[in-house]
Amino acid sequence: MSLKEEIQKRRTFAIIAHPDAGKTTLTEKLLLFGGAIQTAGAVKSNKIDTGTKSDWMAIEKQRGISVATSVMGFEYKDIKINLLDTPGHQDFAEDTYRTLTAVDSVIMVIDCVKGVEIQTEKLMEVCRMRNTPVICFINKLDREGRDPYELIEEVEQKLNIQCRPLSWPIGMGKTFKGVYNLFDHKLNLFTPSQRKLSDVRQSFEDVNDPELEELIGKNYANQLREDVELIEGVYPDFDPTEYLEGKVAPVFFGSAVNNFGINEMLDTFIKIAPAPKSRRTEEREVKPDEKKFSGFVFKIHANMDPNHRNRIAFLRICSGTFERNKPYNHVRGPKPLRFSNVTQFMAQDKEMIDEAFPGDIVGLYDTGNLKIGDTLTDGEDMQFVGIPSFSPEIFREVVNKDAMKTKQLEKGLKQLMEEGVAQLFTFDMGSRKVVGTVGQLQFEVIQFRLKNEYNATVEFHPMNLYKACWITSKDKKQLEEFVRSKNRHIAHDKDGKLVFMAESKAWLQMVMDNYPEIEFHFTSDI
Repeated sequence: MSLKEEIQKRRTFAIIAHPDAGKTTLTEKLLLFGGAIQTAGAVKSNKIDTGTKSDWMAIEKQRGISVATSVMGFEYKDIKINLLDTPGHQDFAEDTYRTLTAVDSVIMVIDCVKGVEIQTEKLMEVCRMRNTPVICFINKLDREGRDPYELIEEVEQKLNIQCRPLSWPIGMGKTFKGVYNLFDHKLNLFTPSQRKLSDVRQSFEDVNDPELEELIGKNYANQLREDVELIEGVYPDFDPTEYLEGKVAPVFFGSAVNNFGINEMLDTFIKIAPAPKSRRTEEREVKPDEKKFSGFVFKIHANMDPNHRNRIAFLRICSGTFERNKPYNHVRGPKPLRFSNVTQFMAQDKEMIDEAFPGDIVGLYDTGNLKIGDTLTDGEDMQFVGIPSFSPEIFREVVNKDAMKTKQLEKGLKQLMEEGVAQLFTFDMGSRKVVGTVGQLQFEVIQFRLKNEYNATVEFHPMNLYKACWITSKDKKQLEEFVRSKNRHIAHDKDGKLVFMAESKAWLQMVMDNYPEIEFHFTSDI
């Protein structure tokens, strides 16, 4: 196949949602429909013993939540789908924001009982920054939820995007019968199955077919006919171009846990979702069909396999063909890098590959050369526009509980910080180490992983800090003077950049007023 054909075959997207909207369950079912797995696991269930495929870290299995982005690839109807399941929990928002830089479109899951929740609004803002095309999947229709029209209105108002239903539910909760596909004008009635695919599926080309009443009852059939007429009358025809520009969100209804409505969405998704798109670098725009390879690292994960202390960098390929064992220019680094061990993922299952194409996410085994935000190219010096590292909101001092394990602690902290789990600041005075995070849960994850993966025991003591500000100045002497006078409040981040640790908002403002020649930054570009 030519490079252009390979590009057209690919769809790379992320699933985003507020916690508990059913994101990981939907991921499982997409893998099930794609034939990548035969039996779907349940995120929280006593009855189902199969764990979910995308939540594979020990702490994820204990908590029943996703704490890291999983990457999964599978084929569906000759389309190569690269699916990224992101953490919904706001404490892990940075991992999700970074992941959104590596995808071409997004499926947003909304709980039909709770509607649009706060984390969904935040994630939608990130999608808005890049005009990322969004498909909306309204989930959990096997429960008694809110009126579908009301839900669509809320999505339009809260997320500031026009909606166009492409499937419509028949009933809800105990009376849920199935979904009508408005895109293909077909009706599929399913029997609920939580784990395996059902073969029983009825197709109707026309909602006025009298046989419809025999299957779902006269009242439901009449209601569906009214709904279809209303939707087709009120909403303009679906325009794929407006969806690709991020102006219109197609809406699908279903129940991920019961396999309802997923097929309709997946079939429509592969027809309308964008193939890999151009990406901006600081120097120019990079088109996917350029012959020369380029890509960027958006995630690093250590110890995916606890038996081998490995470190994998996740690379999004932006242009050209990536080949195993070929030396590539590491734009930030001193020398070219070659990778003999290149994998594609099915959560923590991996398979070795020799080449990959734009849109693909590959795993590079790395000994510590790569960082989040790094660019690899076929020779050209350019830097993909990265996502910044935000100033944390909660700060805790790291206290080592076992002096014999200091080396293990140092190594563990270094690797976890390089993964972007949190940020580490080392004070110049006293070499105290402080971890900064977006949410409380991250401290538990760090503590758990340090103990289980590095055999290091730590406690986190609260610190009275308001903000970490990266500092720069055009006047080198003024910067040195500032660092000397505020030595007690100066730290370095993991990359050695100078950081001013402010104890309160008012005090930070006073310091900024007193030192106008010093620039204070609340984000550090990765």
